[in-house]
Amino acid sequence: MATLAQPRARQWRISTSRGVVGVLLAWVVLWIPLHGINTLALASSELTPLHTWLNGLNEAVNANRSTSPFFLYVIDPIRLAIDALVRVIQGLISQPALGRPAPVLGWLGVVAVAGFLSWAFGNVKVGLLTVFGLLFIGLQGLWQEAMDTLALTLAAVLVSLLIGIPLGVWAGLSRRVERAITPGLDFMQTMPTFVYLAPLTLFFLIGPASATIATLIYAVPPVVRITAYGIRSVPATTIEATESLGSTRAQTLTKVLLPMSRRTIVLGINQTIMAALSMVTIAALIDAPGLGKTVIKALQTLDVGTAFNAGLAIVVLAIILDRVTTAAAARADVTRAPSPREHRRRQVLLAVGGVLTVVCMYLSYTYVWASTFPSTEIGIGSAITRFADTVTDWAQTNLSLITAGFKDGITRVVLDSVEALLVQSPWWLTTAAVLALAALLGGLRAVISGAICLALLIATGLWSDAMATLAATIVATAIVMVFGIVVGVWMGRSARADRVTRPVLDAAQVMPAFVYLVPFLALFAASRFTAIVAAIVFAAPVAIKIVADGIRTVPAVTVEAATSAGSSTWQLMTKVQLPMARSALTLATNQGLIYVLSMVVVGGLVGAGALGFDVVAGFSQGTLFGKGLAAGLAIVLLGIMLDRISQAAARRARDAR
Repeated sequence: MATLAQPRARQWRISTSRGVVGVLLAWVVLWIPLHGINTLALASSELTPLHTWLNGLNEAVNANRSTSPFFLYVIDPIRLAIDALVRVIQGLISQPALGRPAPVLGWLGVVAVAGFLSWAFGNVKVGLLTVFGLLFIGLQGLWQEAMDTLALTLAAVLVSLLIGIPLGVWAGLSRRVERAITPGLDFMQTMPTFVYLAPLTLFFLIGPASATIATLIYAVPPVVRITAYGIRSVPATTIEATESLGSTRAQTLTKVLLPMSRRTIVLGINQTIMAALSMVTIAALIDAPGLGKTVIKALQTLDVGTAFNAGLAIVVLAIILDRVTTAAAARADVTRAPSPREHRRRQVLLAVGGVLTVVCMYLSYTYVWASTFPSTEIGIGSAITRFADTVTDWAQTNLSLITAGFKDGITRVVLDSVEALLVQSPWWLTTAAVLALAALLGGLRAVISGAICLALLIATGLWSDAMATLAATIVATAIVMVFGIVVGVWMGRSARADRVTRPVLDAAQVMPAFVYLVPFLALFAASRFTAIVAAIVFAAPVAIKIVADGIRTVPAVTVEAATSAGSSTWQLMTKVQLPMARSALTLATNQGLIYVLSMVVVGGLVGAGALGFDVVAGFSQGTLFGKGLAAGLAIVLLGIMLDRISQAAARRARDAR
C-alpha cells in the first residue's frame, strides 16, 4: 500500500533509478570476462575502406575543381564573393591596401571610429572601454592579428545578419516556417564547432572563405531564434489595433513589430557576434588569419606565454564586442524620450565627436605614425609573455606534486575506469547497455535515435575513439552537474549570491572556448585531463545559471509551506526545490553535455587524443583527411545521440510530474 500511495513522479524516479543501477551493474559484471573482445580498435595510422574512399573523394574533388560546373558556377562564385568581402574589410583595417604599405584605416582611425560608434550606440563608459581595450591590444604587439580576427568576425556577422534577421522575422510571423527551420537550427547548434571545418575545406579550400562560412553556420542560429522570439513577443492586441486602423502587413512589420522587438534583435546580434568570434579563433585550423593562429601555434609548441598573451587579446576583444552590443541593446530599450535640451546637447556632442573621428581617420590614412601601431618595444606583450612563462615554470616546479597527484588520481580512479568500461567492452555490449539506458531515461524515441547513431558510429570505423571521447564527455559532464547543482542552488536561494556570482559567470561565457585551454595547459601539461578540466570550466557557467533559474521558479508559497511544516534547509532543498526544478536539471545536463563535447574535442590540440586528435590529424596530413572527416561525423553522431537522449529524459521527467 505504501508504494501505491506514492506520487506518480516518485514512483517513476525510483523505478528509473533502480533500472539505471541494474543496467550499470550488469554491464560491469559482463565486462569482467568479455573485456578486450570485439572492441573495434583501430590504430592511429590505420585506415578503413570508408576513410580510403573519403581520401579518394578529396582527390577527385581537387582534380575536377577547375572543370566541374558545380564548382565553376556555384561553389567558386560563393568562395570568391566571401573572399572579396573579407579582403575589403581587411584592406580597411588590417592589411595593406590600394598599393599602400598600410590599410586604409590605421590604428588611430580604427580606435577613433570604434570609440565613437561605441559611444554613439552605447554610452560613454563603453566608448572608453573600447578605446582603452584596443590600445591595450596594440601594446601587446598583436594589433594586426587582432584586426585580422575582427575583419573575419565582421564579415561573418554581416553575412549572418543578412541571412538571419530576415529568416528570423519570417519565422516569427509564421509558425510553419519556424517548425520547418527548427531542426536545421538545432543541428547547426548541436554540432561541435570542430566538425564544420573539414567538409568545408573539401569544397571551399583552406583559407578565409572556409573560415567565414564555417563561422556564419555557427553564428546564424542565435540571431534567427532570438529575432523570431522578439517578433512573437509583441502583444497580439497591439498588432490587432494596428491592423484595425488599416495598416498593411508591411506597415505593421516596419512600424510596430520591428521597433517593438528592437532590443531583442540587438541581443540576438550580440549572441551572433560572440558565436562568430569564438568560431573565428578555432577556424585558424584551416588557415584563418588572426589571433587564433597565434594561439594554435603556441599550443602546438607548448609555448604557454605566447598562448596566454594572444588568449588575453581574444578575451579583451570579446569583452569589447559584448559590452558594445549589450549597451546598444540597453539604449534600444530606453522608453523615456530625452528632453529637447538633452537631445540638442547630445547632437552637438555627437557632431564634435564625429569631427574628431574624421580628423583621426585622415591622420591614420596620411601619416605612418598614425597608421602603423608603434613598435612593440614600448609594448607590454613581451612582459605578459615572460610573466606567464614565469608563472608556468613556478607552477610546474612548485605545484607539480599537487597538480600531478590530482590529475593522476582523477585520471586513474575515474576517467580510466569509465573509459575502460566503454572502450574495452565488446561493441555489442556497449550498444546494448547504452540503448537500455536510453529506454529507461528517454523511452522509445531515445532508443531509436541512439540505435541509429550507434550504428553509424560503427560504420565510421572509429568506434574505439568515439567511446574514449564519450568517456571524457561523461566524466566532465558529471563534474559540471555537481558544480551546477551546488552553486546553482546557492544562487537560486540567495539573491546576494546571485548578484555576486552571475557577473562572473557572464564574463566566463564571453570568453571563446579556445582560451580555456591555455591556463590548464600551464598547470597540467598536455593530456586528456587538461581538456576535461577546460571543458568543465567552459560548460559550468551554463549549467549553473540554468539550475539557479530553475530553483528560483519554485513557487514561494510551496517553499513557505514546507518551511512552516518544520523542514530543515537540507530537506527543503532535497525534498522540495530540487525535485520541483527537475526539468531545469535535465536541461542543464543537456546543455552541459553539448558544451563539454564541443570542448573535449577541441582538447585534441593539447593531447586529449581520440576523435579530436583524428580531426586535427586530418587537417595536417593529407593521407588522414578521410579519417579526420569520418571523425567529424562521429562527433556529430555523439552530439545528436546525447542531445536526443537527454531531451527525451527531460520530457519524461516533465510528464511524470
